[in-house]
Amino acid sequence: MRYAHTVQAVRDAEAALMARLPEGALMQRAAAGLAAVGADVLGRVYGRRVVVLAGSGSNGGDALFAGARLARRGAGVTAVLLAPERAHAEGLAALLAAGGRVAEGAVAVRRADLVFDGIVGIGGKGALRQNAAELLDAVRGAVVAVDLPSGVDADTGEVAGAAVRADVTVTFGTYKPGLLVDPGAGRAGALRLIDIGLELGAPEVEALQHADLARLLPRPGGESDKYRRGVVGVVAGSDRYPGAAVLAVSGALRAGAGAVRYVGGGGAAVLARHPEVLVSTGSPHAAGRVQAWVVGPGLGDDAGARAAVAEVLAADVPVLVDADGLRLMERETVRARTAPTLLTPHAGEAAALLGRAREGVEASRLAAVRELAQRFGATVLLKGSTTLVAAPGGGAVRVNATGTPWLATAGSGDVLSGLAGSLLAAGLPALDAASAAAYLHGLSARLTGGPLSALDVADSLPTAWRSITT
Repeated sequence: MRYAHTVQAVRDAEAALMARLPEGALMQRAAAGLAAVGADVLGRVYGRRVVVLAGSGSNGGDALFAGARLARRGAGVTAVLLAPERAHAEGLAALLAAGGRVAEGAVAVRRADLVFDGIVGIGGKGALRQNAAELLDAVRGAVVAVDLPSGVDADTGEVAGAAVRADVTVTFGTYKPGLLVDPGAGRAGALRLIDIGLELGAPEVEALQHADLARLLPRPGGESDKYRRGVVGVVAGSDRYPGAAVLAVSGALRAGAGAVRYVGGGGAAVLARHPEVLVSTGSPHAAGRVQAWVVGPGLGDDAGARAAVAEVLAADVPVLVDADGLRLMERETVRARTAPTLLTPHAGEAAALLGRAREGVEASRLAAVRELAQRFGATVLLKGSTTLVAAPGGGAVRVNATGTPWLATAGSGDVLSGLAGSLLAAGLPALDAASAAAYLHGLSARLTGGPLSALDVADSLPTAWRSITT
């Protein structure tokens, strides 16, 4: 698991550690790790050109001390000071003593093989100033960000304007939420975590890894039958959108459901693709017993669709609501449920549920997913380039980054709904089911490559599953 902590949590842990260490020791730990990553990026240090973009404070100090270490190994290191009167004095002195120099303007930046971004630290807010943005426009070499790309909000990932786009970000002690959540995550490049000995409490954000998925995913045993493995009900599709039914059912079947009960107007299309599915028409209640329901993809918005959503939400089993179901559900009905509820909106649907513009949701994804979970009393999976999952009771938000831009294709969300519904039916808590589904969904797309269709993603799910569990 990758864990990310807030700026305040990091500040508190740093203060506690510095009280026990000799003065400057913590900065030297950070600088040593930063220099080592810089050397890895360069490949050969001797004779290479390195520029340190140094702002004021400890972030600039880390970069200057790292530059001094590379200068002692034969690199030509130049510091460009964005606030000369407030530059970190000890770091600058170390760089000059090691043979580095100070320069102004963009010429040195343009010629550099490597640029350390030490402009703004994790406490920075807002866009970069114009002089910093102009220097970044001159960069031609690799950019290594110090702790966080400057211009990215460490706690939220928000980007208010001009910001660094790093090739590598070296972060210290713990990940910062803004490194894992878009739009900030998209500017961080490859992440390298340097352990500097911080003692931290509960994280703000966490991201599952392969080993975490291996522990979560259900496995059938010798006593398993189709009912013990989980029966998932799917209320999706319509005469107009039968494909949504096929895709949601495909996701459920490929995710290990023991059986799928389908209810809706796409029965013929479902049976043509999956003859093993139990198809019925009429009300969901009459379809038979299930361990979880998926409702909404391609359902339409007529009276029958609205009644089906209400009936599913009245069931005392976990329910996943997606697509049209999100528009048809009643907030108070969702809040009154005692069984788990999982909502899976994309940014546009989330904006409609919150009554705000889509751009606002995309710019503040972490705040949006938390607000939705609190407002509806449900677990929320907010789709996007980095999928976020928040539980209604608070706690760490789960971040998934296994996705690929190829997943931006019609129907991929329907597959995700069936996949997550199958995991709910297998008994996973809503937070785990949503997180595991997002991880598998993205991994399946990566294994498929591109271009891809939604059915390609569904068909690759068993391969993705085996890559984790074997």
